[in-house]
Amino acid sequence: MALGTAVVVLAATGGAWWLYRKLDGNITTDTSAAAELERYEKERPAAAVRGARNILLIGSDSRAGQENGRYGRDKGTQRSDTTILLHLAARGQSATAVSVPRDLMVRQPACRAPDGSTSTARFAQFNLAFERGGTACTVRTLEKLTGIRVDHHMVIDFAGFKDMVDAVGGVRVCVDEPIDDPEAHLSLRAGGQTLGGEQALGYVRARKTLGNGSDTGRMDRQQRFLGALVNKVQSNGVLLNPARLYPVLDAATRSLTTDPGLDSLKDLYDLSRALRDVPTEKVQFLTVPRKPYSGDRNRDQLLPKAGALFQRLREDRPVTVVPERAGEGTSRGEEPNGQPRKTRPSVTPTFAGTNAAAGTCE
Repeated sequence: MALGTAVVVLAATGGAWWLYRKLDGNITTDTSAAAELERYEKERPAAAVRGARNILLIGSDSRAGQENGRYGRDKGTQRSDTTILLHLAARGQSATAVSVPRDLMVRQPACRAPDGSTSTARFAQFNLAFERGGTACTVRTLEKLTGIRVDHHMVIDFAGFKDMVDAVGGVRVCVDEPIDDPEAHLSLRAGGQTLGGEQALGYVRARKTLGNGSDTGRMDRQQRFLGALVNKVQSNGVLLNPARLYPVLDAATRSLTTDPGLDSLKDLYDLSRALRDVPTEKVQFLTVPRKPYSGDRNRDQLLPKAGALFQRLREDRPVTVVPERAGEGTSRGEEPNGQPRKTRPSVTPTFAGTNAAAGTCE
């Protein structure tokens, strides 16, 4: 969820050469995923529109390391705690961030595990792809699900997210009701307030004690927080303040693992400059249309409307995002009374979500 910010914060680079070399050296290159994807190049979808780019942003829930270990014991595996497909339209017209629920039931291809073994293709929840075969398996699973080619990918961990939030001086959010979640190390009053890195991590990860315990409310908070974080990073207080900017850049680059096409400061700068030029109201966030899975209501399955969303992204056509309706954040695709949502006929399909301008409240 804060992965997009790791791109945005690099928009003001170009300073002293020694700073450039240090920041450039911070970035970790994921050569193994690139090699694995190359093996399956013939089965991957082709890019549909020249100039449009799709970047897969993955938040890893690995507990490895002293900082991440505070959030649970590392059992030798990791899953994608957050996955967002960021679509940058050609000519910089818009940026659409689509959250993919971790519990979405999908068909996963056979993938090679870190130990060299190969798993069999199966129908399973989406985030298991990262555990089975890392980034390459996640990319291939998403491409088979959507028909959208992933041009680049980035992975960030817990500690890196906290560092970025602290580096910008915290992020202001609106908390609808008081939160007391020991598992997320989080206690917040209701109302507008500025969250530091530790609080922000708990805020975007909390699930069991908020709403109905599903991922729906959590993804909504992640999207709104990312919108607020984008606004904060784009503010003059960060971009025009070297004392504030350098720690943000350092935290972002140290936290990133990318494919070879984004593993230099220049690559990230070029990409982030394009993203920064997108009008704030055209930076949109939504979750793939889905409903409770028929075989297990604790899992999700796609709605037919998801096909229209994927097609528009493939063809780089405008995606119209409308504000989520009351109760939508916790109803998992249903009205509060449990009945399917009613939608108005429309020539251009609309999708519930938000935009970067709606990240905070007064």
